[in-house]
Amino acid sequence: MKSMTGFAKRQCTTPNSKYTVEIKTLNSKTLDINTRIPSSLRAKELDIRALAAPLERGKIDIVITQESGAATAAHPNLELITQRYHDLHQLADTLCQPGSDLLNTIIAMPDVWTSDDTDDIDENQWLAIADTMRLAVADVDTFRSHEGQILKTDFVKHVDLIEQKLHAIPQYESQRIDTAKERIHRYFDEAAIKDIDQNRFEQELIYYLEKLDITEEKIRLAKHIDYFRQTMDNEENCGKKLGFVAQEMGREINTTGSKANHVEIQKLVVEMKDELEKIKEQLGNIL
Repeated sequence: MKSMTGFAKRQCTTPNSKYTVEIKTLNSKTLDINTRIPSSLRAKELDIRALAAPLERGKIDIVITQESGAATAAHPNLELITQRYHDLHQLADTLCQPGSDLLNTIIAMPDVWTSDDTDDIDENQWLAIADTMRLAVADVDTFRSHEGQILKTDFVKHVDLIEQKLHAIPQYESQRIDTAKERIHRYFDEAAIKDIDQNRFEQELIYYLEKLDITEEKIRLAKHIDYFRQTMDNEENCGKKLGFVAQEMGREINTTGSKANHVEIQKLVVEMKDELEKIKEQLGNIL
């Protein structure tokens, strides 16, 4: 079982640059990849997305930054500097302003410098970056597995508590029968009905109790609990399936509560609902 939350950071160095790859993943219903990469890698964006595809699902942010190495040099664009100096000197004369610092002003302009870097990377650089991406994706997968095990431990705790409360219900069920009998007798007394056919009374009581019977709900809930555990143990990417199983568990718990007709059973139902909600809050993070 894996979480959709993950993070990884890897670096690689090429002859002219150092690249840093950061991948951060969060929960999402689909695979949603967002990239922030240098202009030199724009032509490789589809390849970068393909390298992240093994992460399968989640909101995935990929940030690749580039730092120029010592081998990269910047050179002045002499033609542009000359043209700028001529234009600004002419403007200074027109405005009758001193032009002694014009050269320093022009040199401070970033666009008058050119770099040895090109807009494209060579194949060797790309292979190094691609290998770094693969390592980062593997790190994210490891991170997700670790987070998934933490969530699994939490799920096991809450599922065990639901099962414990389910097993606590039978001790109160005999009281429900006595309570139902007392309630019906009280209704007869209040209505001043004295002649009661005992056989008919027992038949009506059985019919009434069948309507309140929660045996099937308890059996189904127990089976859903077992299936939830099996799914956690045997399936890797089980987030959606666990969500469906949790819905079925909730349905049986709610039906049990509506039929309970006993304050202690209703308390147990409320406690089971609370534990199930704690599970549902984290299920959205499961891959």
